[in-house]
Amino acid sequence: MPQVPRFRFRMDLQLFAGEKTEKATPKKRQESRKKGQVAKSAELPGSLILLGTLCCFMALGPFFTQRVKALFGDIFINRLNMQVSEQNVLNLFTHYVMELFILLSPILAIVLLIAFAANYVQVGWLFTTEPLKMKLSKLNPISGAKQIFSTRSMVEFLKTSLKLIVIGLVVYSVLMSEKKRFLELSHVPIQEIFAFTADITIRLGLLVAAVLFIIALADYMYQKYEYDKSLKMSKQDIKDEYKNTEGDPLIKGKIRERQRRMAMMRMMQEVPNADVVITNPTHFAVALKYDVTKMEAPTVVAKGQDYVAFRIKEIARQNDVVTMENRPLARALYERTEIGDAVPGDLFQAVAEVLAYVYRLNGRRRA
Repeated sequence: MPQVPRFRFRMDLQLFAGEKTEKATPKKRQESRKKGQVAKSAELPGSLILLGTLCCFMALGPFFTQRVKALFGDIFINRLNMQVSEQNVLNLFTHYVMELFILLSPILAIVLLIAFAANYVQVGWLFTTEPLKMKLSKLNPISGAKQIFSTRSMVEFLKTSLKLIVIGLVVYSVLMSEKKRFLELSHVPIQEIFAFTADITIRLGLLVAAVLFIIALADYMYQKYEYDKSLKMSKQDIKDEYKNTEGDPLIKGKIRERQRRMAMMRMMQEVPNADVVITNPTHFAVALKYDVTKMEAPTVVAKGQDYVAFRIKEIARQNDVVTMENRPLARALYERTEIGDAVPGDLFQAVAEVLAYVYRLNGRRRA
């Protein structure tokens, strides 16, 4: 059976590890968001603004009619005999600016509200100046040419073409449906002509806005798909990010090992100060200390199993600390307490008996 060369196998593994097949991590998504790179469609706010503006015209039609009549009629009613001077012209200009602002204020309010809401729904609250920074790479003609002939540019071209075609079909179908009415406009009063023009304009606007909204929804789904695709990571990228965030596992393991050794050294330094070491006798060892002036109950200053228990007993023997065998008590203290903990209340009686024995033994030694 032919064997695959080892270097080829390694190359295949490297290629597989470099493929961007994994979803982006939350950290990468957050970094991309800080740079202003988010999934959004510029078509969605535009279609909603058009729809909201038309609805505003329909709802506030009498208001706009009254304001427009007052704006154009004021010059004929109140300004024909006005003396032309610098101050009068300035006052007239200020008056008309205020009238135009009042006329357009509902539309401006709706446009601002819809634009903010549409962007907030797509990307949430986001404020960043990263896209405004000057980057010399944007002036590279080669990169510019690549962007012109990129997939995104082709999609934008197709989207624009689709909008023109669909809007053209909508306008053509609406106008052709009213062809007979157009021929009759020459026989109707001017008021009906204006009413018909306003009606067909509103209808065309609503239909066009609805079509643009559907296209915008499809564009948003495509932008979200492209955004998620651009953020995909390889397995190696995820490993590198984990190392940068959490640290190298080998280094962290060495740090934890050093911390364990230091904790072990501190624990062993407390064994000579213990009053008694309770053993299993071979598997467990627990060192207790009790100072009446400082402690409410005996405290565990060291404990260990197997080799650590052997070292505790050896240090205790070298420092003349009493070692006492009590298998149930040693096992209970080892399992239920940590270093620095006081003895549990239900073990007070057993520990007190041990300490009493130790005190009597120490008294005899001193005597």
